[in-house]
Amino acid sequence: MILSDRDIREFIRLGKIRFDPEISDDQIGPGSVDLTLSNRFWKLRDDVKIIDLAGMAFGDIVEEIVADELIIPPHGLVIGMTRERIYVDEDVCGWIEGRSRYARMGLAIHSASGFIHPGSCNHQILEISNLTPRPMKLRAGMRILQIVFELTRSRTTKPYKIHGVVARDQ
Repeated sequence: MILSDRDIREFIRLGKIRFDPEISDDQIGPGSVDLTLSNRFWKLRDDVKIIDLAGMAFGDIVEEIVADELIIPPHGLVIGMTRERIYVDEDVCGWIEGRSRYARMGLAIHSASGFIHPGSCNHQILEISNLTPRPMKLRAGMRILQIVFELTRSRTTKPYKIHGVVARDQ
């Protein structure tokens, strides 16, 4: 069952969904919550010529950038994250999606990691792609994505905040 704005507000009131920092009421839409972009980004290092998926880790190929504005080159990729840390209870999960107003201008928000596991407590990491032949500017604080919440049939026995390897560090 996907949560409506009424459900989302009730789950926030009950503490089943939490945001740090807290969101404003105008971020809650009919069936989703708009989230904002932080000022932390990672981009591919210029000296990496070939990405060996079997022999390299994420930290081997990227450099972190802290900036209020960032230009994504044509057909480029940067990794970003939400400003908000999101907590969902053990019987709530979610999906992140790009907002259509930006998708129509060629911005893709994630390529594979759109699912928020039950029991998560972390920032969402975003694979942000510029699908256009022109440079694109991002600004920290932009509401470039939304999260849709869903209730699971039962509580998980493996909350992601405990069992997720990367999640414990975000």
